[in-house]
Amino acid sequence: MKRDYYQVLNVGRDSSSEEIKRAFRKIALECHPDRCPGDHEAEERFKEANEAYAILSNPESRQRYDQHGFEGLRGHPGFEDFGAHPFESLFQDIFDEFFGARGGRQGRQDSRGRRGEDLLYSLRISFVEAYQGAEKEVQLSRNATCPECRGHRAKAGSGEKTCSKCRGRGEVYLRQGFITVAQTCRQCRGRGRIVDEPCPHCRGNGRVPGEKKLKVKIPPGVDTGVRLRVESEGEGGIEGGEAGDLYLQLEVESHPLFKREGANLHLEIPLSFSQAAVGDDLEVPTPEGQEKVKIKPGVQTGDTVSLKGRGMPSLNGYERGNLYLHLLVETPTGLTKRQKELLAEFDRIESEKGSGSKVQRFWEMVREIFQ
Repeated sequence: MKRDYYQVLNVGRDSSSEEIKRAFRKIALECHPDRCPGDHEAEERFKEANEAYAILSNPESRQRYDQHGFEGLRGHPGFEDFGAHPFESLFQDIFDEFFGARGGRQGRQDSRGRRGEDLLYSLRISFVEAYQGAEKEVQLSRNATCPECRGHRAKAGSGEKTCSKCRGRGEVYLRQGFITVAQTCRQCRGRGRIVDEPCPHCRGNGRVPGEKKLKVKIPPGVDTGVRLRVESEGEGGIEGGEAGDLYLQLEVESHPLFKREGANLHLEIPLSFSQAAVGDDLEVPTPEGQEKVKIKPGVQTGDTVSLKGRGMPSLNGYERGNLYLHLLVETPTGLTKRQKELLAEFDRIESEKGSGSKVQRFWEMVREIFQ
């Protein structure tokens, strides 16, 4: 059986419409399905309060109920379909309280404007530019703040009015059963206000497309994937809002000699058989030019020579990486008869000398195992 509507809302029969509204708001905030998901008892209490408020908030249906009770409401729209009663403004107030949007209309009117969007551009630079740093010119295509209306969208001398659809909130609330959903108002596009006479220069958009050339400094030591932020060079703001920022996504070209690993550089140095055997003084390349390096006698493939501080500069500017020289001993091919004779003589002398090389030790071990 239905409970008395005044009892449902816990108000007296002589309560004012404002008192009834406050009572329903209190119950709705406690029991709304958005706040109490899965609570069947709270949902039923909300339905009951919803029906009671739909009747008691309408002067005509309240009078019928006061005089004839539930029987007096038979055939009345508010009784047969209590969810259809237009108390949208109350629902909006409740929805604002749920999600912290209290005072949304006033907040939108006092807004300082909308900040422009950030832009992301790809910028390709050479290895040398990454090493030394550089100044690059970037051609931007972007929407700049309209110089005529300064982003306020309206023609000079005209004003704005509150959006009639969302009543200045910028959002409209749709009820699907007992779930309330907020959507951006299509009429004002979320601004809460509508321009009476749009600016003829930007056609009421607040921004105009344009091109700009911008010089950007690239610091030494950057690498692929680094993003440089250029403040206030993104899309223009609207209604006094500041411009967005420009982000440059860097891509550093590879170098034909140097391989990069963070701040360190790696370089393969091929050596002839004789250079590896007797050693040599080499002029090796570095990012800043050639540098003399002494190769000790008897080096092997895979040996490394480290040149400290000859790598890439770090972005903090305090230190540099190292340059690692990886030695590769090249085995001679296409030998002449005389070269083969000399190498055979070399092997004979090595064997007689009993130098104890890795080669000799290996074959001695093989003979011990298989003899």
